[in-house]
Parts: sequence; C-alpha cells; structure tokens
Amino acid sequence: MTTSAPPPASGAPALTLDSPVAAVFGKAHAKRKRAEEGLGLRTLGDLLWHLPRSYEAADEPSDVGDLSEGQEVSVVGRVISCEVRTHVDRRTRRTAYRVQVRLQTKGPSFEATFFVANPGHAQAEAERMPVGSLGVFTGRTKRFKGQWQLASPHSFMTEGSTRQAGEALAASVKGLIPVYRATSGLDSFQVLAAVHAALDLLGEVPDPLSAEDRRRFGQLDLTTAFSWVHGPDDPAQAARAAARLRFTEALVAQLVLLRRRAAARERGARARTGRPDGLADAFDARLPFTLTAGQRQVGAEIEADLAQPHPMNRLLQGEVGSGKTLVALRAMLRVVDSGGQAALLAPTEVLAQQHHRSITAMLGDLAGGGMLGASADATSVELLTGSMTRSQRREPMLRVASGEAGIVIGTHALLEDRVSFADLGLVVVDEQHRFGVEQRSALTDKAGTPPHVLVMTATPIPRTVAMTVFGDLDTSVLGELPAGRAPIQTSVVPASEAPRWLERAWQRVREEVEGGHQVYVVCPRITGDEPEEGETDALQGDPESLDALLAEADGARDGGPEQTAKGPGLAAVEEVLAELGGGPLAGLRLAPLHGRMPPDVKDGTMRAFAAGQVDVLVSTTVIEVGVDVANATTMVVLDAERFGVSQLHQLRGRVGRGGLPGLCLLVTRAEAGSPARERLDAVAATTDGFALSRVDLEQRREGDVLGRSQSGYRSGLRSLRVLRDEKTIVRAREAAEELLAEDPELGSRSMLRAEVEDLERSVRAEFMDRS
Repeated sequence: MTTSAPPPASGAPALTLDSPVAAVFGKAHAKRKRAEEGLGLRTLGDLLWHLPRSYEAADEPSDVGDLSEGQEVSVVGRVISCEVRTHVDRRTRRTAYRVQVRLQTKGPSFEATFFVANPGHAQAEAERMPVGSLGVFTGRTKRFKGQWQLASPHSFMTEGSTRQAGEALAASVKGLIPVYRATSGLDSFQVLAAVHAALDLLGEVPDPLSAEDRRRFGQLDLTTAFSWVHGPDDPAQAARAAARLRFTEALVAQLVLLRRRAAARERGARARTGRPDGLADAFDARLPFTLTAGQRQVGAEIEADLAQPHPMNRLLQGEVGSGKTLVALRAMLRVVDSGGQAALLAPTEVLAQQHHRSITAMLGDLAGGGMLGASADATSVELLTGSMTRSQRREPMLRVASGEAGIVIGTHALLEDRVSFADLGLVVVDEQHRFGVEQRSALTDKAGTPPHVLVMTATPIPRTVAMTVFGDLDTSVLGELPAGRAPIQTSVVPASEAPRWLERAWQRVREEVEGGHQVYVVCPRITGDEPEEGETDALQGDPESLDALLAEADGARDGGPEQTAKGPGLAAVEEVLAELGGGPLAGLRLAPLHGRMPPDVKDGTMRAFAAGQVDVLVSTTVIEVGVDVANATTMVVLDAERFGVSQLHQLRGRVGRGGLPGLCLLVTRAEAGSPARERLDAVAATTDGFALSRVDLEQRREGDVLGRSQSGYRSGLRSLRVLRDEKTIVRAREAAEELLAEDPELGSRSMLRAEVEDLERSVRAEFMDRS
C-alpha cells in the first residue's frame, strides 16, 4: 500500500473538498484513474463521502457466519501458514512465484494466494504475513477441494507483521478497520490510505451546519464525523459519525424538495372548479356502484387542488385494482367542465388502448361528443399512439388542437411537437416512474399556463421513499379495494423439486377454463433466448421501473432477481404456446401476446380475450398493468424467480377482478432457502403491496432512489437508505421545514444554501423533479 499524499507546494492554493482526487495519489496515475473511472471519485469530497461498507475488529479474528460461493467478503484472520511456492507460467513458460497463506477465523479457515513478480517480492510478501500475524483479508469466496478460498485477495496486517506496507497508516488504524467498496487495481486498503491522506491534507472540513444548528439538531461537527467514520475507535463512534452524515444528506435533499414545492406553488395556474350539473356530475349520477371511502377522500383532495390558482402536483398511489383510473377520470371530467382538456400519458400501447376502452365504456354516451344522439354534456375521448399512421392521427390531432377533444389518451406519441392542445389543464401520468423527466416536461410544456399534474403508480411506495423521492408532491393513497374484488390465493410451484406439482398446475388451468373462466400464462421472454427489441430482461427489471429506481447504488442486487446466465430453457411465449397447445392444454383456445406483435394484432388479441374468445393468454409482462378482464381468474408465472417482488404483485393483480376468487401460481426452479425462493415465499404470504414493497427494498438494499437509471450517473443518495434511516429522514424533513419557515432563502446559512443550490443544479436534482 503505497498511496501517499504529497505535501502542498509552497504558495499553492489550499486544498478544498472540490480539489481533484489526484491530490492524494501524487504520481500514482494508474490508481488515480481507477479511483475516478472505477469508483467515480473525482474530488476529495467524493473520496470522503465514499463511506466504508463494513468494519472489521482489528484485534481478533472474525466470527464468520454462513458463506456462499462468489461472495465478496472481508475477514480478520490469524496466519497459520505462509509459504512461497513456484510454478511454470503456461503462457510464458517461465518460473512464476506465489505466496500461499492459510488463515484461521472463528469460523472456517481460508486459503489466499498472492501472485508476485519475482523472488524478492515473494519474500517481502511472506515477511509481511508471517505465521501468527493478524490481518484483514478481502476477496471473493470460492470452494476448492473442500477448502474455502479467497480469490484475488488483498490484505492489510494489523498485528505481528515484520514488513507492513504503509506504516503511517497502520499506526493510525484504531479499534475498527474500515472496509470499502473497491475496484480492479485499487483495493480497499489503498482507498483507506487515500482517505486518510485526504483528511490530513484538508484539516478542518467546512460544515454546512452552524454550531448553533448542530446543537439544535443534536449533530456532530463534520470534521469529527469524517474522522470517526473513516477511523473509529469503536462501533459507537462509527454509528454517531454515520448518523451525522446521513442527516446532512437527508437534510439537503429535503430542503431541495421543499423549496421545489414552494416554487411550484408560486407559479400561476388556472383554477379548474368545474360547474354544477356538468359532465362530472352526470358521470357520478350514472355510476352503478358506490365510491369507496378512500376514493371519495382522494377525490376531494384532488378537487381542492384543482380549485387553487397554483398547479396541483399530486402523487396518487394505490393497490392494484383500488380504482386509481376512476379517481383520475373524475378529475379529468372536472377540468373538462372548466373548459379545459386533460391528457393521460401511458407507458405502453397495450395500457393506452386499455385506458381508452375502459374510459370510453365508463363514460358511455358521455364520450360521444360531436356525435348524433350524444348527451349534451358529452366530450370526445381520443387515442394517440406511435403505431397509428399519419392519416389515422390526422383527425384526432385536429380535434385535440381545436379543443373538441376533452380527454386525450396516448403513449409517447403525445409528446411529439405536432401534437398541440387548445387548453391543456390537467396531465395524468400513469405508471409515472416509466417516464423520464424530459418526457413529462415535454407534455406539460404544451399548456399555455402551467397545468395541474396527477402522477399515478400501482407500485406501493413506503412512506420514506415517497418522502425522499416525491417529497415535492402531495401524496394520496388508495389502500381500500372496491367491493367485488375477490381474494387472490398465491402458491409457489417448485417445478424442479416436485415435477408433479407443475402437472397439477396445468390441470388446474384446464379446470378453470372448463368452469367458464380464463387464464394468463406469463413468460419472461418471447422466443428462445433472444429479447425483443425494446424488451428488458425481467432479470434486470424495466430500466425505468421503481424496481430499478430502488436498485443498490453500486450495482449490487443482493437478494434481488437471480443474476444467472441466460441459458437455454428460460420460458418463452412462442415455445410455451406450442408446448401447451400440443400437451397439457390441448384443445383449449390459446393465443400469444407480446411486444413484437403489430399493434393492431395486440389490440385484437386483447379484445378477443376480453370478449371470452381466448381461454388462455400466453404473454410477456405487457399485461402487467392496466389490463382488466373480469373473467380471468388464474395466472401462472413461469420462471417466477426472474421477476421482482413489485412486478409479481402487479402481475397477479390481473386476476380476481370480477368478484371471482383469484389464483396465482409462481412456477420456479429456485432452490428452497435461496434468496429468490424466499422472495417468492414472501409474495405468496401476503397480498399487502406496501408490506411487499418493504420486503423488496430490504432485499435489494435500496440506494439509488433518486433515479440513477434515467441518467447513468452515480447514485442520487450516497449513504442514506430509505428504510434503515426512516427516523433520520423524518427528523431531517422536520428540520428542513423549521429552517425554511425561519429563512425561506437560507440567506443566513450561506454554506447550507450552497449545498442545496449545488444539488439543485446537479443531475441528481433532475431525478427529483417529478412534476
């Protein structure tokens, strides 16, 4: 470990958090490049915020628990043997050298092999790790001849070493040794050396919180926090330091969001109060059912928002089938009654077409504006999708531009420059996390004055995620299911362990069809092992889905969908369709549905399924949201381990919608006890989407809740975890509200204001713009 910080040249400007990371690497250009490109660390501030992922006690071997192959681990071990060995390099035919070390922990022993260039280096390595010495060893676990090994190991000796590299650093290590996320060519201990060099060079770290504010909110000063988090005496110091850093991050994020909310309220907008005995009242009078208490409450919240002279910015989240579309439609009708137009933006053509069909059906003759025999209050409901030809779009676009069309439903086609509105008063974004910031803005910019905005998601969002990601939006939750929604039984079918269970699953499908009902069979792929154009493997998740937004910042998906190779045998629509049609479901009416099909064929297939002309729909996840066929009672998900928790919950919400009990069968080859199987068991155990969303986050170690997927930049959150740090986020929210109530411009807190403005200007601020 040779990283050291060169002393500042005489007369050179003082180093700051914005100084380049090269300041601590000196002439070690290769390591600087790896820090910049491999870890994204470009400034000294980035380096200090590269926090340890774990700590190891410096003075005793680790108590190693359960292991699995391929884990990246760090263990403290006692060297029980250390030998220099030689072998012939097969490529060069020359003698090569390695140092083979065996370590003893409080659990299993490990072997670690260090390859070196020559006998001198081999001897030096052996002297650095003599028998009896204690050190921290990192590497990836593998099993060979019954022995655990650490592949590509790195080590840092803490006791008994005769040639410890980095003596100054070794002397500074205290009770706990930080272990960092590293990269090829730059190990954890070299990161540790660079961090300590940065702390030495910087001295006092500027603190955005004044001494008075630190006392007020019970926080350490920032210099102490960085010193303790990167070199704690004990766990208590590490915990206090981490708490300060997380509070800082949460506070700045909440200040940004609250300032955004205040700025939005200052923008003028037309109040959309509707009119008595208009389209909205006529629609309500015709409803064949009573609104749930939740639908009435959320409807009142939205109605109050629409009546304000500033834009509504509201997030509507609710369980699958809770009636979000109905609530949104009632809001759209109120805007139409006010002389404006409403646009509903959907992520897929299947969903846009489903919305158009369902909204038109719900409105009846109230959707026949401009037609003979239509109600006097009627409006026109138009559909615009990318697959429509220019001639097919011409008439709908004219009715939209003239204002004749009160409600416009569409996909990304609505964003095109040629689409214009007479008076766009409300934008409804369905499954909003599938749209980037620019896409949402492209639609809202079509309004003459800022429109009201309602964004909807059927993916349940825990409170702290909503507070952190959508903190500039007012939030409404529909947790109550309408009358008539039947319970859904979910069972895991372990196909590899009990093949007869899969046979029984297909028998069950046939029984449902013979009983007059319909079935979905969901596959992760379309054909063979080739993804369709635009398809994202279910293994990885939709790149703009909430699953992706909640992925771990460093790319790790601990406990998430299995990162196995896409080998043959993965269930694909075309192959499954043929197998079922010629086997267990022979004689039934089967049809495929996937994203490669022409739009008119997809729409025709869905219409046929909705009309009861198809018994079994073999589909990809295009039916995940919005598809509503009351007679569909059963769903079979093949290779279910390839899907995330939220996605599985969304999928099974397609059944049990017509008052008939629903059945969801999760067919998997995942082994019992594996993370994938535990995930499926969790889905089978409850239909509470909010509980499942917490399970999903806990397994995935959520980090990038601000939307790395929409940019490719590093995580929007550095140390904060929205479940683990729930109390911190709530406390930071309260602190931000207090500070802005006292000083809306943060004029008396210039350093804190600079942090907020920096985040507002950064790419991460774009992720937070959900309006």
